[in-house]
Amino acid sequence: MKKIILLICFYFGILSCASQAEKSSSDKGISKIENGKITISNPELEYEVIIFDAGFESWLQTRGKQRGYYDLAYLENKNRVWVNSWNSRSRAGKAGYDYTIDYHSNVNYGFEVNYMLFNYLLYWQETNNIRLN
Repeated sequence: MKKIILLICFYFGILSCASQAEKSSSDKGISKIENGKITISNPELEYEVIIFDAGFESWLQTRGKQRGYYDLAYLENKNRVWVNSWNSRSRAGKAGYDYTIDYHSNVNYGFEVNYMLFNYLLYWQETNNIRLN
């Protein structure tokens, strides 16, 4: 159930992004972690993604790579591949992939969103013993 809620939050959070936003080198994204709720927002791009998963919070603190370990281009490439795989499985009706993730490679979501999405998808793969690529 918490995965469904998380996916809904990702879906509506990413959906609220302007799909025609221009690429920009600046990232004003902010992440806030409180009691199992992770909020990622950027007022300039008008997005907010909320993750409700206490397991992800502890995983991110212990196993997630530090910011700056991967560059933005790497995160965007991995997210594009993993989201495409996720969405293909979702459209095929596979269990556990109840919703598609609305992620567009031509939108600059900034470092924070790409960092958190990358880490969440990595966490999801590890905890479910499934590969997305």
